[in-house]
Amino acid sequence: MNVNRLRYIDLFCGIGGFRFAMEAACTARRLAPYCVLSSDIDKDCQSVYLANFGELPLGDIKAINSASIPDHDVLLAGFPCQPFSIIGDSKGFEDARGTLFFEIARVLRDKRPKAFVLENVKQLSGHDNGRTLSRILECLDNLGYSHSHRVLNALDFGLPQKRERIFIVGSLGTRTITWPLSSMPMKPLSAILERDVPQYYYASEMIKARRRAHLLPTNEPTIWHENKSGHISAYPYSCALRAGASYNYLLVNGERRLTEREMLRLQGFPESFKITGTYAQVRKQAGNSLPVPVAQGVIERLLDSLVLGTPPTYYVDTETSQLSMVMEGLQA
Repeated sequence: MNVNRLRYIDLFCGIGGFRFAMEAACTARRLAPYCVLSSDIDKDCQSVYLANFGELPLGDIKAINSASIPDHDVLLAGFPCQPFSIIGDSKGFEDARGTLFFEIARVLRDKRPKAFVLENVKQLSGHDNGRTLSRILECLDNLGYSHSHRVLNALDFGLPQKRERIFIVGSLGTRTITWPLSSMPMKPLSAILERDVPQYYYASEMIKARRRAHLLPTNEPTIWHENKSGHISAYPYSCALRAGASYNYLLVNGERRLTEREMLRLQGFPESFKITGTYAQVRKQAGNSLPVPVAQGVIERLLDSLVLGTPPTYYVDTETSQLSMVMEGLQA
């Protein structure tokens, strides 16, 4: 790898959370990041990505031939989480979106990047009693990648959002990959929330009264959360943003919905981020995105391993049929 220039691809790129994390991590390590390909099937996300990065992502990864993908050092992919989420139906690989992991495996097999970072919901680690994750890791083993995984919480990286996500990091050959153990103080909600919010964001009087029947507002700002069973709780941070949740799932002080900018701040997006589209679109995009500071911490440790670590000690022949056998077994 050229120690001054780092080429990467951004698969299932959404609105660019991984890209912001990579660029910040490279800046911190005095590397020059260069995104050689981005891809997302969602047209609204493509438009937002174009507005913020000046490039239009390619569409469906299944339609992208491996030969057309430029060589790159690192593959980033926050592959679809709905098949593994407790909010969805948890079908995993039975869901067509669950099989999109195999598209990542295809690119790893054909392009042989030196490393990758994958992100998904916490529930992936326990889905199907751990068999789904075990099969994913088996596939990575057979591709010749050493790997490690860990569930990290955005609360531990300075964001006032309880958002637990699994990160899987890997590299060709054997390398020592350490994990960031952040003790960054949580940014208070007062630094996230906007003032003079338009009436549009406020819940109806009926909904506010229903919330106040359970709780009373506090002096310090809180975000009130209603779970699927109807239990209401208030915290000095937000519960995880969700793309498909009720509009009243999270209410600031039990009164109003989060604004578009507030949701992006909870995910660690910079203030310079250009917001496009409707409120519903931004809600979905923010809920599907990843916490940028967490991804940045993971990538920084990976870059240390790549630039400063020892060379790989083994390599797997990509002409073998191991990958196809593993993929067929997973899809069976």
